[in-house]
Amino acid sequence: MLAYIKGKIEIKSDEYIVIDVGGLGYKIFMSGISIQNIGEIGEQVKVHTYYRVREDDISIFGFITQEELKMFELLLTVSGVGAKVALAILANISVTDFAIAVINEDVTKIVQVPGIGKKSAERIILELKDKLKKIQQEDKITEGVSTNIKIEKAIEQNNNIQEAISALQVLGYNKKEIEKALEKIGKENITTEDIIRKGLAVLGQ
Repeated sequence: MLAYIKGKIEIKSDEYIVIDVGGLGYKIFMSGISIQNIGEIGEQVKVHTYYRVREDDISIFGFITQEELKMFELLLTVSGVGAKVALAILANISVTDFAIAVINEDVTKIVQVPGIGKKSAERIILELKDKLKKIQQEDKITEGVSTNIKIEKAIEQNNNIQEAISALQVLGYNKKEIEKALEKIGKENITTEDIIRKGLAVLGQ
């Protein structure tokens, strides 16, 4: 499996880019916004990749950050969501806003994505909320007592931190690694969105 591809951009189109690596051109499908932000033709870039193999197709999907890749992989676990829909969601909703929309059951946020109706948005939220419940149950079984009493107290006293942890768990991180990340960021007078963004920055290192 390809974890990432590093090379020079040879082609940019509306749906994909081509990266030259040692004379081989890799066609990588990306969201429109990622294609805009990845760089210009001739520049050296690094793209995190998802390698999909089917009987009739082999495709590579690319992402600027590890967090976008994790969100893409998560979306593919939802029934009825394929690569095209997952890329459309990534093109229209940031990783942070998507996670918050799921935990707050904000259907209106997700239906803003072209091609996604109310029923599809509700299904995405329902299935990912179910996954979150399973993750939280597993964390309770495996962690026992919190490894960091200071963080645990902060969580109990701050709804923003609780919400941020749930959002990060939606994205596939477990509570222990989230708590370790939160140790490295300030948590006083900070919004849920900021906690998630800073947490993702630490977790992605």
